[in-house]
Amino acid sequence: MKSLVTGATGFLGSAVMRCLLAADHEVRVLVRPNSNRKNLENFPIEIFEGDLLDHRSLNQAVTSCDNLFHVAADYRLWVPDPKTMYAVNVSSTQALIMAAAEAGIKRIVYTSSVAALGLTSDGSPANEDTPCNFAAIAGYYKRSKYQAEQLVKKLTDDYQLPLIIVNPSTPIGPCDVRPTPTGRIVLDTINGRMPAYINTGLNIAHVDDIAYGHLLAFQHGRYGERYILGGDNMMLLQILNSIDEIIGVPTSRIRMPVNLMLPIAWCMEKIATFTHTEPRATLDGIRMARKLMFFSSEKAHRELGYRYRPVIEALQDAISWFKDNGYYK
Repeated sequence: MKSLVTGATGFLGSAVMRCLLAADHEVRVLVRPNSNRKNLENFPIEIFEGDLLDHRSLNQAVTSCDNLFHVAADYRLWVPDPKTMYAVNVSSTQALIMAAAEAGIKRIVYTSSVAALGLTSDGSPANEDTPCNFAAIAGYYKRSKYQAEQLVKKLTDDYQLPLIIVNPSTPIGPCDVRPTPTGRIVLDTINGRMPAYINTGLNIAHVDDIAYGHLLAFQHGRYGERYILGGDNMMLLQILNSIDEIIGVPTSRIRMPVNLMLPIAWCMEKIATFTHTEPRATLDGIRMARKLMFFSSEKAHRELGYRYRPVIEALQDAISWFKDNGYYK
């Protein structure tokens, strides 16, 4: 049984790749010619060079594959040109899924995000049925993932596709080579660059648990359904304090009001337009922090058998990997 995995050079995609190999799948990965291939080293995989933006290469990538795990996404909280993000997250998703349908792929797992879901007004954990108001969605990334998921649902209904949607929360763990925006929170904390915090909350899970959730969705998920793959709901300060405990460096931090952070993020974004480096604080990231991003994985527990380990283990594994790979100063 051969499975095509997109995004395998990245954080979550590489974890899904490793999980599928452990489950005895043959794995083909779609890789851009100039991608960092560190996460692919020493694995028995077939590398297919292509690009999500090259729709002709997608038709070739799915050929002779039985399954598709579409994990790849442009995950950034700041982009100088959002057109590229929409092209990757929305247009290329449509092209890939249609190519898979035409090739007779037997089962598709599409990696959406909790960014595509609604949030509750009182901060209680949201679920797959929590209403989402598109007008209230903050940021190009969240909007692109919402639009992509709506498109995927329509394609699934219109063409009766064997497709399951998973909505990962915030993954933490090893092999975050870029690192992701969440990985940068961990990295900045261990490097002493988090003197302040915003009173917000996240749902945190080990990246390997989320990856295993993909396999469970493949094995047990119902077509057309979506499943939140998350972990524990934690306030940001709890997360930062947990990291301090792991590295043994207690830190006093200042709580920053959101309204004070917005002009700071605006200045950082303006500077980034000249330096061409992603700012450490972004307007979209600050706007997202206005609400507690808490979620429930109860449906995945009930229907898939999904489980997750304590957050402290995810943080420990992330810190160890950053240290072993030269990120920890």
